[in-house]
Amino acid sequence: MLNNKSILITGGTGSFGKQFTKTILERYKPKKVIIYSRDELKQYEMAQVFNAPQMRYFIGDVRDGARLEQAMDGVDYVIHAAALKHVPVAEYNPMECIKTNIYGAENVIKAAIAAGVTKVIALSTDKAANPINLYGATKLASDKLFVAANNMVGDRDTRFSVVRYGNVICSRGSVIPFFEKLLAEGATSLPITDERMTRFWITLQQGVDFVIKNFERMHGGEIFVPKLPTATITTLAEVMAPNLPIRVVGIRPGEKLHEVMCPADDSHLTLEFHDHFVIKPTITFTSAADFSVNNIGETGKTVATGFEYSSGTNKEVLDADGLKQLIALGAQS
Repeated sequence: MLNNKSILITGGTGSFGKQFTKTILERYKPKKVIIYSRDELKQYEMAQVFNAPQMRYFIGDVRDGARLEQAMDGVDYVIHAAALKHVPVAEYNPMECIKTNIYGAENVIKAAIAAGVTKVIALSTDKAANPINLYGATKLASDKLFVAANNMVGDRDTRFSVVRYGNVICSRGSVIPFFEKLLAEGATSLPITDERMTRFWITLQQGVDFVIKNFERMHGGEIFVPKLPTATITTLAEVMAPNLPIRVVGIRPGEKLHEVMCPADDSHLTLEFHDHFVIKPTITFTSAADFSVNNIGETGKTVATGFEYSSGTNKEVLDADGLKQLIALGAQS
């Protein structure tokens, strides 16, 4: 599917962008892989590792629509991974978060349509479902923009979908590197926000594979949600430092006890497939699609009224051994 195609990744120097680049260079023969990001140092460092002839590096910000349009010239597929993601930082710098996560999304959409891109997948977050923090609210707005963009394309072939998943094991923003740093510095206890807290967990490679698969599955307008295991923060602390006590420090600004990926209010729109869920668009498109059957022939069924996919009630819960195995998998990414 990606052979002889040009692929652009916004925020491409991040954890996802590097793993995605590694994966497609190993599995496919792309025509071009374009890394679009604003940090020249990270681009320079990435270029030392990923220096295949297909690689291109574009300095640019998603806030700059004209530069995005220039970068997307001749591009077939776009993965929109650029975002301001740190929850407390977003609470203290709301307008900066809005400029990147909402206005930036609008710019990506306009540039993709203008350039005639075939398919766009925007990366979302569990925090966009029933958001209580600014980061989640901006990503919900971004999700809505990408879904509605399918009604803006006219007779063009460009299609937009969204992928939403939970915490990425061992990624830069994960609590795991933070715990590892504390342990390396000789910490005598591990700080946790609340003993009841749960999260969905996914490895970076699983996230990459899910996005690639959804380029094949998508009609345009869906929000794809993988089925993931849950673990408590206390289980994570036990795995990482079994001999250390925990210290409860309280929930940070904008944090939840449990995360939701498919809200109960969207249950009438939610379809369950064998390894994922699809949340159908709330609006009607000019070209209707049967979202219960995707483009590779997988079929989904409507969930029960009031169904909610929450880390607090998820049936797949990792014990210490299961979480160790997932962390080991994540460390290989």
